[in-house]
Amino acid sequence: MIKKNKMTKAKASIIIIFVITGVCFYFFWNYLFNIYSGFLNNLPRVEEEITDLIKEKSNSISTPPPLKTEKDSPDSYLTKVGVIQQTNVQRAKYGLPPLKENATLDVTAKKKVEDMFSNQYFAHASPNGLGVDDLAKNSGYEFIAIGENLAMGNFENDEVLVQAWMDSPGHRENILNNRYQEIGVSVIKGTFEGKTTWLAVQHFGLPLSVCPTVEESVKLKIESLQNQIKIIEESLNDLRIEINAMKPKRGSLYLQKIEQYNGLIVQYNSLIAETKVLINKYNSQVQEFNECVSPM
Repeated sequence: MIKKNKMTKAKASIIIIFVITGVCFYFFWNYLFNIYSGFLNNLPRVEEEITDLIKEKSNSISTPPPLKTEKDSPDSYLTKVGVIQQTNVQRAKYGLPPLKENATLDVTAKKKVEDMFSNQYFAHASPNGLGVDDLAKNSGYEFIAIGENLAMGNFENDEVLVQAWMDSPGHRENILNNRYQEIGVSVIKGTFEGKTTWLAVQHFGLPLSVCPTVEESVKLKIESLQNQIKIIEESLNDLRIEINAMKPKRGSLYLQKIEQYNGLIVQYNSLIAETKVLINKYNSQVQEFNECVSPM
């Protein structure tokens, strides 16, 4: 009888141990699941989409109506050097720094004169629709602001020509524009509509090089990181759905998926942090550039 009671107690103890173990096991897995579910429910997101990092800027182009004189001088003679000199004389009268002759702008001015003679037109836009900005870009002159003065006629000399431009409000504005730093000039005598006459062109420019550089390589790096972030985010979303659908929420495969998810989270957060640093760097450069190109 005593022996039977001992066996009953032993069985009861074993049952109690199994029950306690089962309860502990249940709470243990619930505890793990709650932890991992917390990870799943806290999937970080990119705070804002990275678009329009640089504001679109519009280059300044000034092209007053072409000037044509009706007064012909029999001794008319114009020179590139003289026109540049007289232009800087006028600027000096108003306390402005002299314009520096630029070889590329000399070329664009010469192309303009030759094109007008060749195609017999007197306008800022060619028959093909090309303007001073196109001439500059096609010649490799990168600019923030550019202007063009045109004149036709047998002006007595360089001083008379420049004074005629000064007497015209739009041309005067180009000559006295305090933003311009460079100039190119071309004066050529030829035949226009059956008459021998001079065509004169001034090209004014504020080169792009005067402003701080915006590193396009930084923008490309940001775009590359964006793509990586999107790929990882898609993987995280797919993995989260897979983990949530798993039953039971335990076992080596379950833990493996959780570990894989957490590894992706680390990569994801690292990429976001790196992207934010580059965005701040890029936007700072853009702000400095935009402040430089903005008219005073």
